[in-house]
Amino acid sequence: MTDRARFIFRGQMVCDSFIEFAQHRARRLDLDIEMEACDAMSATLAVKGQEDLVDAFEMACSLGPYDCIILDIERSDI
Repeated sequence: MTDRARFIFRGQMVCDSFIEFAQHRARRLDLDIEMEACDAMSATLAVKGQEDLVDAFEMACSLGPYDCIILDIERSDI
């Protein structure tokens, strides 16, 4: 089943690093990704793909790249 979700990752962001990290994870999980916004406090993005893989993407990004600290994740279906 295909799932579409919007995520807001909050914490301490280095945008270039987080965007590259998220796009790499999306490619590995065969998900479509659309970056919507990123600043020093949050990153907003949307992904589409197999439901279990969207869940795996959320888990992978919760760890973040080494120079970002993810404190909170908000997920909504779209």
